[in-house]
Amino acid sequence: MTQPAPTLQIVIPLFPDVTHLDFTGPHQVLSRAPNSQVIVASMGGRDIAAEGLVFTGLADLAKVERCDLLLVPGGFGATDAMLDEAFMREIRRLGAGATWLTSVCTGSLILAAAGFLTGKRAATHWAWRELLEPFGVIVDTARVARDGNVITGGGVTAGLDFAFTVLAEIAGEDFAKTVQLGLEYAPAPPFNAGRPELAPPEILAAFNHRVEPLVIARRAAAAEAARRLQTA
Repeated sequence: MTQPAPTLQIVIPLFPDVTHLDFTGPHQVLSRAPNSQVIVASMGGRDIAAEGLVFTGLADLAKVERCDLLLVPGGFGATDAMLDEAFMREIRRLGAGATWLTSVCTGSLILAAAGFLTGKRAATHWAWRELLEPFGVIVDTARVARDGNVITGGGVTAGLDFAFTVLAEIAGEDFAKTVQLGLEYAPAPPFNAGRPELAPPEILAAFNHRVEPLVIARRAAAAEAARRLQTA
């Protein structure tokens, strides 16, 4: 018996140095959505290295004709991705026809650089919230933020909360709860240090010191991406 064609197409665009949990967590959840297809793609279908893992067998992003839901992950590579005009062209093309525009972590910077978040409320990793402001984004500190058809998650692990929020939107809350049960998603972290307001001061200072070399480069990239958006 021929299976019906999927009625919902989800596209996850990858770029070098993406944070793999930003998309593998949501992929695990959203791959269970009924009547759907999840396409993971990269420019030219090239393999993508992501923090020690290599993702292969990817679709060619430029050959993906359309999507209903665009899900942009983040990661250290987001700094270069939002200045990559070829990659951003595909993000704008697919996002223009999408019903839902979504992101996890600094994927919201890419959506913002594409012009999709101007005047919208959006979340991102707590360390990079200020970088959304030059794009005219209303920064939301929530773990998952929603503004119309825009749904954005905070940093990395927030992608799971984000994914269940999206799944409830597209398949209903009861179905999302069933998937949550099947995946035994009942978080109980061993440490209460997952947000800056919860972490001990010395832990927060150590983290900020570790990412300090990235701060200058990412601020400059965000400023340049915002300039390009304003002059486009």
